Amino acid sequence: VRGGNHGGFTDSSSPALTKHVPNKGIRMDLRQYFKRIGFAGSFDQPDLATLKLIHKLHVMSIPFENLSIHCGEKITMDLEDIFNKIVNNSRGVGKMGYDSTMLGSRVFHSGLNDFGPTDTHLINKVVIDGKVYLTDVSFGIGNQLWEPLELVSGKDQIQEAGVFRVLDKGDMWVFEQTGRKNEVLNPAFANSSLVNKQLTKPIYCFTLEPRGQDHFTEACHSLQTDPMSLFTNKSICSIQTPTGFKALIGWTYSQVTFSPDKNVDIYDMRNITKDELEKILCEEFNVRLSNQLQPGDHFLKCHFYFIFY
Repeated sequence: VRGGNHGGFTDSSSPALTKHVPNKGIRMDLRQYFKRIGFAGSFDQPDLATLKLIHKLHVMSIPFENLSIHCGEKITMDLEDIFNKIVNNSRGVGKMGYDSTMLGSRVFHSGLNDFGPTDTHLINKVVIDGKVYLTDVSFGIGNQLWEPLELVSGKDQIQEAGVFRVLDKGDMWVFEQTGRKNEVLNPAFANSSLVNKQLTKPIYCFTLEPRGQDHFTEACHSLQTDPMSLFTNKSICSIQTPTGFKALIGWTYSQVTFSPDKNVDIYDMRNITKDELEKILCEEFNVRLSNQLQPGDHFLKCHFYFIFY
């Protein structure tokens, strides 16, 4: 779902279902990706129903994480590296072949009460049957879309994590979410900085100006090297579940259950030990690391934004 150039599927009868990335000399076997996310449906007609299914399966199968930064590894924008991270190492985000355009967005920071100054988050605009949709499989935690969002200003669109909407502000679009009240089971985390009690908040802003991968190169470098970056200070791994999401933020492991009928989300939070780290990553997130993880767990007063919605 994440990607830049327009693309399509090869013939489904082909012995090697592959995706060619122009100008890169890379052929990516989409069957590996489909297997990775558990997709067994029809893919020869890229329609809305298929996109919805793939979008949901992706966020349920591939964690949103920044663990490479805390394993002494470098994150790149190279598509072959990304595909290898997704499929072979059970990590990352991929690209599907729809009529899509890559966009950039500026994430809202609660501590600053404003959007960041530069595009640091990649999203896609997808056009299907004349309608425009926003796809985003890589925001994670409690702000994650499970399905594409129709690009209609002011339209409330209900999903499992709450009510999402996009607002046309003229010079930009704002993506926002209205969540639910939270119930924290462990009293020790009742006032945790990870939990936000603000019900409605902007998530990011964006324009419809097409962006290429190179547009994000500097931001990619900054996010993993700037000492004031959230990603250098907090190690994050999260994945959506049929009932909510799971997250490991620093040393804090959380299982969150959505309960829309009661208008509440239930947070089961605890700190883990070093001995539990590898087991939790493997069993709860299907993540296996090549290098040793040094969890980041620093609090940023000025730039920190609440990770859980």
